[in-house]
Amino acid sequence: MNTSLVGLEVPDFALPATGGAEFRLSACRGQPLVIYFYPKDNTPGCTTEAGQFRDLHAQFAAHGCAVFGVSRDSLRSHEGFKAKLGLPFELLADTAELACRQFGVIKTKKLYGKEVQGIERSTFLVDADGIVRREWRALKADGHAAAVLQAVAEL
Repeated sequence: MNTSLVGLEVPDFALPATGGAEFRLSACRGQPLVIYFYPKDNTPGCTTEAGQFRDLHAQFAAHGCAVFGVSRDSLRSHEGFKAKLGLPFELLADTAELACRQFGVIKTKKLYGKEVQGIERSTFLVDADGIVRREWRALKADGHAAAVLQAVAEL
């Protein structure tokens, strides 16, 4: 069951971020931000998605919009993934699924015939006041960053 978060304020949360920092949602107030959840570092779809957010990063920044990627991978895994792809934005390590559960992106999936709990690729556009303005769930990685950029431009 996906309950839409559009129009709702996102409760504050904090997660460890690449670059040795801590991400705190409340510290981002005053600017729009994109939080995208992805299943796993160094997998084909996640590499495509991260690369496209990287390639459009200057355009997101021109709109004053920050971008953050989130998965359940460790900070060490994120640091390697970020370096390998040359990502200009931080990745957040949600190993305890805190933000994943808050945003409702943990889903039952089939993997090699077994049911497992995993992240459903999802993105949220949060405005300067901390309100979710758009959400994309169960999306395809390729071309998604451009659609998000279009929504940021319309904010």
